[in-house]
Amino acid sequence: MPTQRYELVFEDGPESGQDIVVVSVTDQKGPGGHPVYADDTGIVRAEISDHGEVRVLPSGGGQEPARRVRARALPS
Repeated sequence: MPTQRYELVFEDGPESGQDIVVVSVTDQKGPGGHPVYADDTGIVRAEISDHGEVRVLPSGGGQEPARRVRARALPS
């Protein structure tokens, strides 16, 4: 059973700090076969493997892929 919620930590660089988005598991699978997680708006979507590897998925045109993203599991 996959973890239900994660914090995605976006780190763009030392001077810009971090952005944190909470995502919840959806019923979808990503290109790697792992669960897809999304925020409440559905704009932030990511496939997270059972090893914590994150693949941010585009939800619309014109999005640039995040360079450095970490996933932190949240308690159920």
